[in-house]
Amino acid sequence: MKIIILSLFPDMFTPLEQSIIKRAQERNLVSIRIVNFRDWAKGKHKQVDDTPCGGGAGMVLMAQPIVDCIESLDPDHSFHRIYLTPAASTLTQNKVMELAKLSNLLFVCGHYEGIDQRAIDLCIDEKISIGEYVLTGGEIPAMVVVDAVVRQIPDVIKQESIQNESYTSGKNWEHPQYTKPRDFRGLLVPEVLLSGNHAQIEKWKRENSYHLP
Repeated sequence: MKIIILSLFPDMFTPLEQSIIKRAQERNLVSIRIVNFRDWAKGKHKQVDDTPCGGGAGMVLMAQPIVDCIESLDPDHSFHRIYLTPAASTLTQNKVMELAKLSNLLFVCGHYEGIDQRAIDLCIDEKISIGEYVLTGGEIPAMVVVDAVVRQIPDVIKQESIQNESYTSGKNWEHPQYTKPRDFRGLLVPEVLLSGNHAQIEKWKRENSYHLP
């Protein structure tokens, strides 16, 4: 999978250089490119924002730098283009699995009061929100979506781990988890989990589960 992320703040994406996503890139299972679309802005000062037409507080990202950047990087429209915004359908595991089947993803991170609607009309295939709240920009939402999608790519993590995940498997519950030592400050691992009786273990997990939203 190839992923391109358009942002005014590329230094924010260091989490994508860690852990599972780092290893996935090292194994060439995914490539992630962070692009500063300010490089496509025109004029001496490389301006990317302006006051909104019709008035209002804040600044709006201009269409020109974003559109020119996207058309330069993806002239054949081979990437599925996503704009991160709270004014969109909320991300679900089903959507994550749908995106994971694609070969090329391009994310546009908004900022300030959003982006010129014409950039959306000309270039964006889909809008995605990670929740009903407002963040400073689209960088954190982009990382959330990328993290969720990359772990679904074959061989990034063990297939068994994916199959057992609550939202992937269709379950809507989780159970308490334990590891060594058996006794920690007087709190013991439930005996059934050490019994080797898989039927009883599954029964315990169901009985001690808590429901996810």
